[in-house]
Amino acid sequence: MTIGAILSRMKRLLPLAFALLKFVSGYLLISQAYDLQRDEYLYLDQGRHLAWGYLEVPPLIAAQGWVTLVLGGGEGWVRFWPFLWGAATVYLLGRLAHRLGGGWFAMSLACTCYLGSAFARLNTLFQPNSFEVFGFVFCLYWLVCYLQKERPRYLYLLGLGLGLGLLNKYTTLFFIAALAGALVLTPARRLLLRHHCWGAVGLALLLWLPNVGWQLRHGIPFLHHMALLGESQLVHVEETDFVKDQLLMCLPALWVWGPGLLALLVGRAFRPYRVVGLVSVLGVAVLAALHGKSYYALGYYPVLFAFGSVWWETRLARFEQRWGSWGPVVLRPALVAVPLLFLAAFLPLMFPVHSPATMAALRPRYVSLGAYRWEDGRDHALPQDYADMLGWRELADKTWAAYQSLPASIRPHTLIICGNYGQASAINYYNRHRPLPPANSLNGSYLFWFPSLAQCQALIIVDDEPDDEWAPHFATYHRFAAITDPYARERGTSITLGREPNSTVRAHVTQEWRTALATWEGRAR
Repeated sequence: MTIGAILSRMKRLLPLAFALLKFVSGYLLISQAYDLQRDEYLYLDQGRHLAWGYLEVPPLIAAQGWVTLVLGGGEGWVRFWPFLWGAATVYLLGRLAHRLGGGWFAMSLACTCYLGSAFARLNTLFQPNSFEVFGFVFCLYWLVCYLQKERPRYLYLLGLGLGLGLLNKYTTLFFIAALAGALVLTPARRLLLRHHCWGAVGLALLLWLPNVGWQLRHGIPFLHHMALLGESQLVHVEETDFVKDQLLMCLPALWVWGPGLLALLVGRAFRPYRVVGLVSVLGVAVLAALHGKSYYALGYYPVLFAFGSVWWETRLARFEQRWGSWGPVVLRPALVAVPLLFLAAFLPLMFPVHSPATMAALRPRYVSLGAYRWEDGRDHALPQDYADMLGWRELADKTWAAYQSLPASIRPHTLIICGNYGQASAINYYNRHRPLPPANSLNGSYLFWFPSLAQCQALIIVDDEPDDEWAPHFATYHRFAAITDPYARERGTSITLGREPNSTVRAHVTQEWRTALATWEGRAR
């Protein structure tokens, strides 16, 4: 085998090597002091109730949850999915840089930019966000392939990515709007005249169709979900904070994606791919206008890493012609390492490597970055995601103890009602191997699974805002336990036992369930 063939094979293996690094490192950088995160339990519970839609998200994350539970449901399997999608994204970025003419430097720099940016944190959580970023990169990768060789299969792969994206998260609609706008505003609009383009659109719609049908059957609950987000979370998103976060999230790679974006928009070398740069600009602009959360825009940056890396490689080649060969030996490896040095400096914010007490002690160092600011717009002792990874196992164990304290004759007729989906889903996850009845809630998709109270003889009420006014409507009513973890977001959430609820309790809960479901399904709008 010639040296050229060996180097060519090494270039092909380089993206795979970075992908493996991304996948394996995830398992090594999470402290055992933390549980899973609140949302992760919900998606696992949705995996027990497979459907073409849910009140919070489309069905793809639930399908992954179902597979996880089939495999035993261990935390390692839960984390497998975000690690997988993160590794797949890294691989595509390396391949994209190679397709654009980049060598080992461009491929490596594109990958380390991803490894050292906010995606490090994003890809630790079992949420739709990891697949969303992968999906955006997947679509733009095949768009670049089509712009290079105009093979119809690339358009259908783009359509596949859009369809799966719509089954993963509805923010894909904003990506589609940005893509359509970019096509119209650039010479790439010729794609709209190709029948294969509309075939790809048809494929995407066909994949999304079952979820659309589910939305229509249930009164389009997506509208109510967006209204709730706007009232409780997005209202706290300020334009200046959104812009600042765009710089901070990918700060270690700003010197790469910034030139990459400019080269796409105004440079000659990347003129055939200008539509890709415009997709990023329009996508982020739409989210800014709609007061979207800052991390919603993360999926628009990775492809800029690839273009920026190739741009840097070209500039360095010219520089090295003048100053000698020390650049490939010293300068290029040093530049590749820059994002990883940033990662090392901010590692506690990217991965939960430290205990909660240590993270609380580090607060003065990082609070100015907004890392400790929660959805309520205030700073707290821990980053919100970290606080949402504490107290759940304690809650589940104490709920099981409360259930065990009931007489054996009453246990089969006991219902567990929780104040929010995090409480219900965490109790179900940690008690999945115990003979405990499912925990329920009047929150989110649990409305579809809420049981009848007709035969109920005892209630276990889990709530962070317990209401003792209902005590007179039970034969016995007492507080059993509460979450005591001082760093948990659910600290103080109580477990209350109420036996023999009267008809007033049954009627009130039933009416509250009907009203909540009607609101989600649009019948109360």
